[in-house]
Order: sequence, then structure tokens, then C-alpha cells
Amino acid sequence: MMADQPPPLEATPILNEVPLLPHMVNGDSIQQVILVQVNPGETFTITTEDGHIQCIQGPAHVPMMSPNGSMPPIFVPPGYVSQVVEENGVRKVVVLPHSAEFHPSMHPPPPPPHVPHYMHHHHALLPHPPHPVYPPVPGTGELPPQFIHQHPPPHVFQEQEPRSHGRTNFIQRDERSLKMQEHLKKRLKDRQASGHPNNKLNSPPSSPHKVVNSSNVTMQNGNGKGQQGAGGPPKQKQIGKTKGTADAEMGESDTESKKCDIHLSIGKPVVSDIQARSAVLSWNLPVSSQNGESHSHSPAAFTFEVAISNSGKNGKFKSVYVGEELTITLPDLRPATDYHARVSATSSSIKESISEVVSFTTESCEPDCPAAPKLINRTKTSLSLQWKSSNDNGSKITNFLLEWDEGKNSPFKECYYGHLKQYKLTKLSPSTKYSLRLAAKNDIGMSGFSETVTYYTAGIVPPAPSPPVLVEAGVTWLSVKWSPPNGVSSEDSLTYTLDMEEEGSGYGFQPQYNGDELSCTLRNLRRSTSYKLRLFAYNSEGKSSPSEVVEHSTNPDKPGPPSKPAVKGKIHSHSVKVTWEPPKDNGGSDISKYFLEISEASVGSKWDTIYSGSQREHVCDHLKPGTSYRMRVYCVSKGGESQASDVMTVTTSAVPPGPCHAPCLAGKAKPKEIALQWGPPSVDGGSDITEYVVEMANSEQEERRQVYQGPASECAVNNLLPGRTYCFWIRAANKVGLGPHSEKAEISTAPGPPDPCAKPLITCKSATCVVVSWESPACNGAEISDFRLEWGQVEGSMHVVYTGPCQSYEVKGLTPATTYYCRVQAVNVAGVGLFGETGVVTTPPSVPAAVSVLHLLEEDQVETSLPLSTCLAIHWEEPCCHGSEITGYNIEYGEKQLVTVGRNTSHVLENLLPDTLYRIRIQAINSFGVGPFSHSIKAKTKPLPPDPPHLECVVFSYQSLKLKWGEGPSRALIPNPTQFNLQMEDRFGRFVTVYNGPCHTYKVQRLSESTTYYFKIQAYNDAGEGEFSEVYAFTTTKSPPASLKAPKANQLEENTFEITWEPLQPMKGDSIVYILQLAAGREFDQVYKGPETSFRLSSLQTNCEYRIRVCAGRQSQDPAGSQELYGPYSPSTVFSSQKQELAPQGADLTTELAETKKTLREERFIAIVLLCGFAVVATLFAVVIQYFVIK
Repeated sequence: MMADQPPPLEATPILNEVPLLPHMVNGDSIQQVILVQVNPGETFTITTEDGHIQCIQGPAHVPMMSPNGSMPPIFVPPGYVSQVVEENGVRKVVVLPHSAEFHPSMHPPPPPPHVPHYMHHHHALLPHPPHPVYPPVPGTGELPPQFIHQHPPPHVFQEQEPRSHGRTNFIQRDERSLKMQEHLKKRLKDRQASGHPNNKLNSPPSSPHKVVNSSNVTMQNGNGKGQQGAGGPPKQKQIGKTKGTADAEMGESDTESKKCDIHLSIGKPVVSDIQARSAVLSWNLPVSSQNGESHSHSPAAFTFEVAISNSGKNGKFKSVYVGEELTITLPDLRPATDYHARVSATSSSIKESISEVVSFTTESCEPDCPAAPKLINRTKTSLSLQWKSSNDNGSKITNFLLEWDEGKNSPFKECYYGHLKQYKLTKLSPSTKYSLRLAAKNDIGMSGFSETVTYYTAGIVPPAPSPPVLVEAGVTWLSVKWSPPNGVSSEDSLTYTLDMEEEGSGYGFQPQYNGDELSCTLRNLRRSTSYKLRLFAYNSEGKSSPSEVVEHSTNPDKPGPPSKPAVKGKIHSHSVKVTWEPPKDNGGSDISKYFLEISEASVGSKWDTIYSGSQREHVCDHLKPGTSYRMRVYCVSKGGESQASDVMTVTTSAVPPGPCHAPCLAGKAKPKEIALQWGPPSVDGGSDITEYVVEMANSEQEERRQVYQGPASECAVNNLLPGRTYCFWIRAANKVGLGPHSEKAEISTAPGPPDPCAKPLITCKSATCVVVSWESPACNGAEISDFRLEWGQVEGSMHVVYTGPCQSYEVKGLTPATTYYCRVQAVNVAGVGLFGETGVVTTPPSVPAAVSVLHLLEEDQVETSLPLSTCLAIHWEEPCCHGSEITGYNIEYGEKQLVTVGRNTSHVLENLLPDTLYRIRIQAINSFGVGPFSHSIKAKTKPLPPDPPHLECVVFSYQSLKLKWGEGPSRALIPNPTQFNLQMEDRFGRFVTVYNGPCHTYKVQRLSESTTYYFKIQAYNDAGEGEFSEVYAFTTTKSPPASLKAPKANQLEENTFEITWEPLQPMKGDSIVYILQLAAGREFDQVYKGPETSFRLSSLQTNCEYRIRVCAGRQSQDPAGSQELYGPYSPSTVFSSQKQELAPQGADLTTELAETKKTLREERFIAIVLLCGFAVVATLFAVVIQYFVIK
């Protein structure tokens, strides 16, 4: 319905009713048809007579009938007005934007929030019409097809599935829509470029989205009756294609566009936390609907744009935020201002939606900072100020606060507080600076202070200042300074003007400086020129008198460079005469001095002054021959030092080189060779050294001979004698010739090693000692310091046995009858000489050597069995015979007892004492005598075998016998004790070993009762086994009867019980008797003894508890008489005598049996616990004995 769409951020969410203008009402009372123009991309919503909603999409003209000729009420958004246009007698209602600055947006128009995006509108959402409903044009109930045109189908995104709309050519239609969109974009650019802003009416929408995405977006604007019109020919010009083609495509896509329309709805935003300059704006996620179904989205799917306006709901909205947040803070707001805000949501696939406008008013606050007060008048003692009010920010300004520093540059103090906007400061000091600032106050608070301003009171003209003083003068500048006039305060603000007059210029004084500084530099002056200067001082009151005139001159400039030096006369080897011309420009003053500088070309940029004076020529002497020199000249005047002249290069003539330094030794001197080295001469004569000549002589008086000639700076002289001193000279030569000889150098050759020694003289002093002597060989220039004697039994494998200055040595510790080799070598500082001829000597034979290996043979190493208690077997290895065969050995043992044996290496010493320690050593015998004794060994004979101990039985039992023998502990406590062998006769009459070990007790178990067993014992140790003892006989006892089970008590009468127990079989013919005991308290009393297995108890007390137990006894007939052997008592049985009741006797028996079983279980448990305790203790004892005794 609108001609153009508003921008998204300036769309308003509410529709205001537009009042009917006078020119819009037709005065005729008859019915008239009024056309409502629906623009492209918009929807016109009317209500029919039967209450249905009908949406008409643009572009279209909706004919509406006016019964009385008046205009129907049209609802338009804020910022728009409805206008009536009459063409050919037909009235049209057109909605135009109110603002002339309106620009069409590139986004589709958002629908009003109270009108959903879908087709199923409810009439309750429509505003009530303020006027009667205008029916549509009468007819068939539908609008004429020439007035209603269905818009092309909406744009469909690629992620939507085509089959959901039931279309087969969906993609093709989408491509046609995109092409149409591109044509519309191009057409829009061309129209904007042509500059026709008035073509907004009856024109296609500016945004392509208005053509493509507006088929089902409805806008309720006005109320009427009618139905959805069918597609008809459009009223506007087609774009991009022919008319027929565009009509066909739009008609085909008309039905499909309704299936894929998506409508977006966003709620009204909420304003909270309203401050003076900020407020918090929040909103909810928009809800989209498609085909009557609502959908929710994530915040990331939308981009929100917030726009605010402070010029009313219909004013211009300004975008302040674009993002994805749902809550923002609106900053930089004006206090006490009415604001209107709205939120629009956009998505990549859903049409934009704009919320309703929310209105809020910011809080009031203190005023803004006012502008600084302005000076309107001043005198010497007063300042008149005036100021303007600042923004009051919603609360009227009541007072102003003016502060000043009292002209003392001190902290600000209040000087005025009131509602006036001007103030006059009085009683001030003349020519004084005052600083002021202003603040405004309202009911809410005080504003900040304005900028600080400074004003001066009026004063008097300053006195004449002192004349300027020259600080420094230059060639083209003068630097001067001055001081303030006398009597002027340091706080007064003064400016100065400096005037200058150039000498002889004729222009008079001209101002050169104006400012408040106390110094100035005058530049761009002429050199060596006098200038006159004067100074004025200014303040706010005026100009002072001029100072005295002073005259200062600039300095002269430095002169130009002199001419290039030139050689005058012949160039000598050590001197040259140089001359030069003065400079062309002397810089305004006479030249006072010239300076001649010289530099060797090889040195570089190092210059030395060799002359300074007023003359313009100089003889340069003391030069080096054959050297290139560079020369330059510069001059000095009052103006300074000139630049150097051009450089002249001159080369002196060359001469033969000077003397070299004496040659020196390179490295260490050798006995027959000397290596010499030298350096170049200090003076090369101006030419490079080409060669050196080395001469040598044995002494200074002898004839010299040349030993080297060449360019090298070192040489080696060979075929010399060691330890001699030689004289050397050297000369250098260049292209001019040979130079003089160097000084003499005396260098000695190194001494050489001594000559080989002669064959040494060897004398045998004994069979084990030899004296070796030798003579000293030639020393070869160095005194012999040491002799080295090598000695050995093999000629090729000798070792040094002596090193020292002596010429003889006594070699000891030799082996008799052995051949030895020796040789001697001399040593001096030069080195080690060669070994001399080898000497050979054989020592005489002697007594045998000592036996080195002697040891005792063990029992298993001896072939025959020996009584180890009286014999010892020894073995040794035969020693060296020392040149004479060994004939026998002497063995010493005991108290120096000697026994001589033949040439054997083992022997058995017999008839020794048992258990005795002997020391044994041996010596060998040959024809020269007896050799030394060997080392001693200690050997001990074993003791005699022990006698058998006495055997006795200490504990008799019916199935075991504990035997004991000897005196000692039951367990062995010392290592290697005497061992015992206990044997017992078996049933076949053979004695078998039952124990073998060091203990003195043993318990024989698993025996039969009342049986006699026979034993014998034997002792043995390291000395051997002893004899067996006599046979001992021990008899086991008879076994007692076994324990009985608990007896049973059977009540016969009131105080009578029959006690029964189990019988035992006779044991090996012995009869069995039983003892029955009864206890009423703690003590048991015997009530029966006999062979019977039952007993009747009577005369028992009523209601008294009794315990009974029984044991069995064995009666046997022995030669000593009748004996009885009783076993242990049975477990106790508890019963009580009670009155006889009718209860069955079985109940008492059951109770008694249960008590008996309980007592038996308790006694068995106690027995098991005791057995386990004994087992643990026995195990611990066994471990301790095993670890500490046996091991």
C-alpha cells in the first residue's frame, strides 16, 4: 500500500490512524468507488462481511465503495502520510513517506507486530474500525481481476527441500527469480544514477527482496470487505523480460509461493536500569512461523539491530547496535530525554522483523560543565565577567559558583555564589594575573568546573629596559640576551621588541624580534659587519622607551683553501722543496698563517704538520727514501681555519737498504744443524727487499763463507759439529744493491749423545753376587751424567737394574749355575747414547734352593688308610738344584726332630702323639751341602676314637621310651661335637640304627605296650668310630583304658535316677572296673566302683542340680601283686531332681541329651585350642634350635 518501504531500523511497530483531511472527502452523498493503491512488495488486509480475513498483495488497485462518498480510514505507520490522487475522475489513496530525506531500503518491510506473518489471521487482532465498514465493489464476491495482481513467488533457499512444496520445477523457477532479481538491481542503480527521486510512485520496489520474498507477508492497513483476488495482469512496467513471459512466470509461481513463506515475529523489548546517561535494553528471541506452525531458533541464527530516536516515535531512528546479544546497554544518552527504541531481527533465510517501539525517559542529573566566564571589562583594580548557562539536564540551574586564585597562583577559593550570570571583581592589584573557573548547580548536584581562564588587570607602561648584551657572535648571526626592566615584578607579563640597523645600509632600525623571551639569535647577517641594536618592552598598557643603542659585529668568515702544493727543484732521497699560492677568498680578513701537512701514502689518513708560518714555501727534509708522500696546505685567519687544499703526491728516490738485525736461532739448536731466522731491515731504502745473503765463519778472525742466498727470512745450516760456536752475518738487497752487514750473531750447536760404551767387565763374587764395571765413552760435547746397566737371563729381554754416575755395580740375588747377559748405556744432556757390546757371565753352582711348596695331605688324598691319630702325611715340590742334583731331604718336626728321606716329594710321619700340634719344615740336600729350610706348616693329629657312653631310660611309657646317655646337653652347642649311633634290635634279631647325631637324648616312639626292647650305642668323632656298648633292655608299661563318653542319667522316680555308661572290652586279658563320681557342688565323691555299666542313685534332693562322671580302670596280675591302671574321666553330665510330672519321659531325655552334647562340644573346643597352642610353641622351639644350635 505504501509507495516505498522504510528502512528496517526506522520502521515503527504500531499503526496510527490518519485523520481524514478535508480534501480527501468527496462531498457527494452518493456511493463512489475509491481505489487503494497497493505498492509492490506490500499486502493490503481487509475484513469481509462474513468476518474472514482477505490479504491483497501488491502491485494492485483495490476498489472500495464509499456509501456516503467519504474516504475510508487508512492506518499507516509513523513517518508516512496518506495522499489522495485523482486521475481521470478516479480517486486513489497513496501512502508516501513523510520525510523528504527518506531513502528506500534494501530489505523487505517488516510487518506490524500485531499482524502475524502467516495467512491464518484472526479478526480479533485487527483494530476496531472507527467508521462503518466499506464493502467491496458489488459483483460476484471477488475483486475484478484487472485490479488485483498476484506477486511472483518468494525466493527459496537451497537448504529447503523442493518436495515439501510438491514442486517439480522448483530449481528452474528459483533460477528465473534470481535472474529477475539481478535485473531489478541493475534497473535500480540506473534509476538512482539518473537522478529522478520523484519516480517512487508506481515504481517497482528498490530492493530485489521486495519482489521475491513478499508473497505472503501481510500488512493490515485499513478495514474492508473482499476476498483474495486471482492473478491478473500487472499495472506496472515489466523488467528484464517481455510482458507475456513475466506474466506467465508470475502466474505459475503464484500457488507455490504460499507454501514456502516464513514469517518472523519479535516481541516488544524491555527497558531496565534507566540511568541519566544509560539504560539496559533486552528482548526475547523471535519466533518464526511457516504454514501455521511456530518454530524457535538459537541466538546465533539471528543478527539484531537496535535503533533509538529522541525526536518522537515518528522521528528519525539511529542505529546504535548490531550483533547477536539479547541484552545491551545503551550508552551516551542525554539526561531527562524521552527516547524510543525498537529492535529488528534478521536472518540469512528468514525475512526481517521489527519489534514494537518502547519508550522511556532518562533520569535527570547535575548540569553540564558551563563554558568559561568571559571578560567584558577591566580596570587597574577590577575585572567584569559574564557567562552563559549550560544544559541543566532536566533540573533547572539554581546557582553558579565562581572561584579564583586571588592573583597569587594559590588554590582556588569561592568569590561568587548566586543565580546571576555576571559578576565584577573589585579591589584588585594593577597588572596582576588572575585565574578563574565556573561551575553550575541544580537540585540534583553541582556540575564540574569549566576550563580555567586567566585575565590581567590594567597597569602602567614598563620602564626602558637595559640594552641587549652580546652572548656570542657568528659569521652570519648574533646571539643577544637582555634582562627585564628594573622595578617590574616577576609576575608581570612583558613582551619585547628588538630593532636592528645595519651599518651603511641607510634603512634605519628594523624590528627583528617580538616575543616574551629574554634572548634572541639574529640570523642571515653579513660577515664581518657592524650592527646597531635597541630594545623595547611591552605590557598590556603599552610600549616602553627604547634602551640605549649598542653596536655588535659579526665575525669574519673562514678563508678559502690555498692552491695545490707544487714541487720546486729536484726530488732527493731525503728531502723535497714545496711551494703554494694564497687562497682566492680570504673570508674578509688577512691570512695569518699557513700550515703544511704531510702523510705517507701507505699510512692512510694520518696527517702530520711539518710547517706553520706566513711563508708560502718550505723544504721537507728527513724523508724516507723511495717513499710516496701526500702533501696539502690550509690557512688560518681571524675568520677561522680554511679547508685543506688539493693533495699533491711526491715520491722520494730509493737507496740500498739499511743493516738488518743480527740473525737469531729458530727453535732449538741441533747437534749438527742450526735453524736461523731474521727480520727485514728497519730501512728498506725505498724499494722492496729482493733477497738476503747469510755468511758464516768458525770465528770472527776466520774467513767467512756464504751459506744462504734467497728471498726467505729463514734458513737451516747443516753439517755442523755438536757443541761448537759459530758466527753468522746477514745482508739485505733491493733493486739498488746490497746493504751493509748486520751485527755478528754467535750461535752454538747442541751437544750430542755419548758414544756407545765398551763391553763391561764382569767378576763373580759368589754364586749369587756379580760385580759389573765399565769405562766412560766419548761425551760428544756434554758431560755424561748417568750410566744405565741392563741385566737379564735372555739377551733380547733385559731390564735396567742400575741408573747412576758410578762406573761399577754389584748385582745380587742371582741364581747359581745360571747364565746372565748385561750391557751399558751412557746418558748426557743431549740424549741417550747407544748400548755397547753385551757381556755374558755364568754363576757357579751352589746348594739347592729352599722348598717353596709344602702342604699336608688330607685323608682322601692318601692311598692307604692311616691312623690319623698317630700319623701325618706331607707333600712338597722339588726346588731348583742350583747346578748340582738333589740327593735327599731333611724333615724337621716336633722338638727339632730330624728325619732324612731320599729323593721323594712326599712322606708319612709316624708314631706321633694323638691330638697334638706339630710344626713341620723341609730342606733339600745336594753335593754342595744342605739348602735353606722351607717355610713352616702347622699340622695336628686327630684324637683317639671315643668310648661308648652309659645308656639309660629316663621316661617309660606304654608306647614310647625316652633314652639318655653320656653327660652333656640334650642338643649339641659346639661345632663338630662327638656323634652317637643308637641302634635297636628288630623282630628279626638285627640291630638297626634309630638315631645318629650329636644329641644325648632320644625318644623311641610307636612301641607296643608291656614289651621289652634291646638297645646298644656307639660314639665317634674325627678320630674315628668307637666300640659299641653292651646291650641294654628296657620294657614299656601297660596302657590305661580309653576315656569314656559322658554317662546318661535316667529318672525313674521323684528322687531316683539310673546312671548308665558305655562298656569297654577287656585289655589283653585284664578285667575292666568303673568308678562313678557324683558332685552336688564343686567336689566329686565316689558313689560306685565295680564292673557294672549302670548304677541307680536314690535319696537325691528335690530341685537340686547334680553332675556325674565315670572312668574305666584296668586290673592286672603281676608278680609284684594286683595293679589297677585307670584312664581319664569322661565329660560330666548335669541333671536335676524334680517332681514327677505327666510330661513324657522322652522330653527329659531330650533335654538331658542336649545338655550333654553341649558340654561335650565345649570340652572338645577347649582341647582343640590347647592343642593348637602347643603346636605353635613346639614349632617356634624347633626353629630356634635349628637356627641357633644345629647351624
